[in-house]
Amino acid sequence: MSKKKQNEESSETTFETSLKELETIVDALEHGDVPLDETLVKFERGMKLVEFCQAKLNTAEQKLKILIKDKDGNYTLEEEDEEAV
Repeated sequence: MSKKKQNEESSETTFETSLKELETIVDALEHGDVPLDETLVKFERGMKLVEFCQAKLNTAEQKLKILIKDKDGNYTLEEEDEEAV
């Protein structure tokens, strides 16, 4: 796959579409009806999807950790210190 095509796919990829694709791959592999060569390709794609989803979840978690409640009971997102990272 060309770098341009990979970049286009990356910009269109969401957590939800990646998770859906991962679920499809897992389902296919669990049924065991996939030839060995295709199994290896699906497994590799699945691992890339897991890595992508984990990164998205980690980013969301970091944002939630800095979400604070102000004195009026409203939640605001506090900017994270660059030095604290």
